Amino acid sequence: MKKNIALVMGGFSGEHDISIASGNQVYGQLDHTKYNVYKIVIDREGWYWEQDGKHLPVDRGDFTVTDNGSKVRFDLAFIIIHGNPGENGVLQGYFDMLGVKYTTCGFYTSALTFQKGYCNPVVKSFGIVKVAKSVLLYSEPDDSQFSILNSQLKYPVFVKPAAGGSSVATTKVKSAEQLLPAIREAFTEDHAVLVEACINGREFDCGVFRKADGEKLVFPITEIIPKGGHEFFDYAAKYDGFSNEVTPAECPESISRHIQEVSSQLYDLLGCKGIVRFDYIHDTAKDELYFLEVNTIPGQSAESIVPKQAKAMGITPAELYEMSIQAALV
Repeated sequence: MKKNIALVMGGFSGEHDISIASGNQVYGQLDHTKYNVYKIVIDREGWYWEQDGKHLPVDRGDFTVTDNGSKVRFDLAFIIIHGNPGENGVLQGYFDMLGVKYTTCGFYTSALTFQKGYCNPVVKSFGIVKVAKSVLLYSEPDDSQFSILNSQLKYPVFVKPAAGGSSVATTKVKSAEQLLPAIREAFTEDHAVLVEACINGREFDCGVFRKADGEKLVFPITEIIPKGGHEFFDYAAKYDGFSNEVTPAECPESISRHIQEVSSQLYDLLGCKGIVRFDYIHDTAKDELYFLEVNTIPGQSAESIVPKQAKAMGITPAELYEMSIQAALV
């Protein structure tokens, strides 16, 4: 019998629309002769099954939908929500309680890696890659706190939501006058904010995935080169064409190999599952690699990095998603 797959997309964060684009891309690549695929959208208005332009309710008590009078239970949730609640462990905990299998990292890994202020010290403790100095804020600093914070910083710095992605509400701050507005903007996206030292260098990304048979795939790395006046890989650079993404990256083999080795180790040390992407800055002047973040549900739209990396490895999107389903069903 065909297995029922819930393709879960949307979410509550600024990445909602990117998640929908990723979900539609995955939907078009899945084998519909093998699976019954249901688009399940989660947003602030509720949870619903999107079918032929209709929004049919999802029963959150047991994660089922009703199709032509029959209750449909799912063999697997293919989670493609970037950000809250798909990437932070919330959905994973929910599915764990219901006994529904899913395609991503588990609850603990998702919760840890999503919060950069918690994940960065853990990654630093492994001793295999450097991490930029940072300060984690849980509230807007008052005048006294701001003065102390400002005295500790060497500009420029990055201000970003501690739990977020796609560079939403992320600002490169070059002076004290810009700091507080950037902090306020970041707080609109999350309850915690990270103020992080700026590392000058080249940005590289590396995808990793473990197949059902245990074989680990470490994809060719990608270099992100912002353009059009964008100084870093911000939201517009990611999604509006203001960057060049070179895969495989044109860099010395020693750098590429080192990034792949570190990514492979982090995948295991952090207890990752499914398709994961690791982001780095390589300080060219000092020849040092700095960890930026983990994306436990990286984008899968037509413009996304991991599908391009897989393609460079000879793997089509359809093959990648089929492998993801098989690994999750084990």
